[in-house]
Amino acid sequence: MTDKKKKLKVAFPHMGTVYIAWSAALKKVGVEPFVPPYTSKKTLSLGTKHSPEAICLPYKLILGNFIEAIEGGTDYVAMISSPGCCRLGEYGNCIYNALTDLGYHTKYIELTLYDGIKGMYDFLKKISGKNDPILFARAINIAIRKVFVLDDLENLLSYYRAREIKFGDAEKHYHKAINYIKDADNTRKLNKAKKMAFEEMKKTEIDPNKEVLNVDLTGEIYLVCDQFSNQDITRELGKMGVQTRRSLTISSFLKDAIIPKVFRKGETHLQRAYRLAKPYLMRDIGGDSLECVSDVAYADERGIDGIIHISPFTCMPEIMSQNIFPAMRENCDIPILPLIMDEQTGKAGYITRLEAFVDLMRRRKRKLAAEQQNQPELAK
Repeated sequence: MTDKKKKLKVAFPHMGTVYIAWSAALKKVGVEPFVPPYTSKKTLSLGTKHSPEAICLPYKLILGNFIEAIEGGTDYVAMISSPGCCRLGEYGNCIYNALTDLGYHTKYIELTLYDGIKGMYDFLKKISGKNDPILFARAINIAIRKVFVLDDLENLLSYYRAREIKFGDAEKHYHKAINYIKDADNTRKLNKAKKMAFEEMKKTEIDPNKEVLNVDLTGEIYLVCDQFSNQDITRELGKMGVQTRRSLTISSFLKDAIIPKVFRKGETHLQRAYRLAKPYLMRDIGGDSLECVSDVAYADERGIDGIIHISPFTCMPEIMSQNIFPAMRENCDIPILPLIMDEQTGKAGYITRLEAFVDLMRRRKRKLAAEQQNQPELAK
């Protein structure tokens, strides 16, 4: 095989199931996606070993992903960059320097966030060496559509997991459903795969009368979306009969930063954030802080049983968010559990905190239900 015919291998860091969408876009433009091993303790160990001590957990995991990808034989490592007050904007240079210092000479490329469709188009142009608007439009379209389907599938998993009779049944069907989505390479096939995936999830045997709590997850988007870094919090809560909803998702980000306004439906997450956070936080202070503050108000507005705020240790925007939460108690009567994660976070203590929080929410819910039941009798 000549060099001209050899497909370039491009690796992205893991964050939940987003690799499925990226893989679809890259295949569409004739580039081979290199999917590194899913994030593990080995990944974390590699990243931590070669990272500054005070840097946040996502950085360490992304660096570990890249090291494993390079050692696996990828040609490119692709990273996202962002403007603003978050350290994500500095990740690119730091990771590139770290890889160079380690003696790796794999090519490095960045995709700039908030450049919208143009940013994705420019990225695909650089990585493929082509300039085909129709081809790139199809690649971007299939990637975006897959992100929305995958997020919908996550929500279905959470619904069935909280109600399943046999624990693990929903997850078994979920993995089969994911494979349907992976194989779809155009819109027609994806629509068919989505229908098959949803039908697969319906095979989960559930108890429709089970007492289920509803909890929103907010915080730093990487930790909210990535099961390794949040220690698979949705699974642990599902065991306890809790249905979770991630307030920060890749699809909500796409609506704010990538999808043109003319194609958006309804209020986006960022638009809602500016509206609901205004009494407590007047402007964006970096990261996902504005969204997190608004998510508390939004959860309270909808009568959700509780909200969990997940953040990396040393993340300043999220530290600011947590300091605003106490001031919100005056208007928002909702239990909030802050969880700060780093490479030292132990499983046992983490589970104990979740169990205590679930117990608190369940007792509170029953108390409120009893009070509402007694109100008509008192009125008589």
